Amino acid sequence: MSLGQIVGRRARKQDDKSKKGGQKKQGKKRSLNAKNADKYLLYQKSVQSVDVDVDFLLDTYVAIRGKKPRHLREDFCGTAMLAAEWVSRGESMTAEGFDIDPEPLAWGKKNNIEPLGEAASRVVLHQKDIREEGLKAPDIRTAPNFSYQCLQTRKEMLQYFTLARESLAEDGLFVLDLFGGPDAMMEMEEKTKLKLDGMKFTYVWDQAEYHPASGEYRGAIHFRFPDGSALENAFTYEWRFWFITELKDILYEAGFSYVGTYFEGEDDEDSDEGNGVFEEDDRGDNCMAWIAYLVARR
Repeated sequence: MSLGQIVGRRARKQDDKSKKGGQKKQGKKRSLNAKNADKYLLYQKSVQSVDVDVDFLLDTYVAIRGKKPRHLREDFCGTAMLAAEWVSRGESMTAEGFDIDPEPLAWGKKNNIEPLGEAASRVVLHQKDIREEGLKAPDIRTAPNFSYQCLQTRKEMLQYFTLARESLAEDGLFVLDLFGGPDAMMEMEEKTKLKLDGMKFTYVWDQAEYHPASGEYRGAIHFRFPDGSALENAFTYEWRFWFITELKDILYEAGFSYVGTYFEGEDDEDSDEGNGVFEEDDRGDNCMAWIAYLVARR
């Protein structure tokens, strides 16, 4: 299974009837096309599984610390869909989001945060670099959707991880998601057919370039529609492809006391379909493509 298939499958695990995270109906239009589509709505539908992510964060923190976390910091938050899901889980839950791009922040405030009603006051969005200080020490700090891979040198990554550790509450955890496997390094396009409020579209994950000597990795997301129109390069990424062992080594160098790796289980022995349950595994299975979490303890 390729990375594009994994991400598309994770997104489909969300309840299509849910209106959380800004998944609003787009009027009475019969079909999506490049003119009427909202790229942020399509991204959230195609890529994000914030219910799965928040379940993992909460369950893992309780398993490790024996108590419930309260304050979340979401780095590279974009539309802050994860932060919105977090605060929806209880009146004691608070969150901060950091991103330097004003456009997704403004969209997220309008479509993800304000619809929370009174709970919206428990989310603070910062248009700031992720290395800036927050208002409160987080119980969990996370950089979801592989976003931290825009940091392309070891020096930058070490600085970020060190600042992340120093920012945490006493029992805090720092959580990253990451991907890997041979398919993740192949230059290819992966297409996944999806629906948004019953309207069809195709999500395309484009692994455009990978250079093994430098780690340079260029990806893009396209959205294509039944009428032949498309939003090409709706989102583009200039990353370094980081290996799991590299990231673990840097986390330890940054001062974290322990780094756990969590991989998704399979539905059954004869299937390569994941079951949505991530369990700690210090080795991992050698499959063609995988998604995992790194959980670093302060």
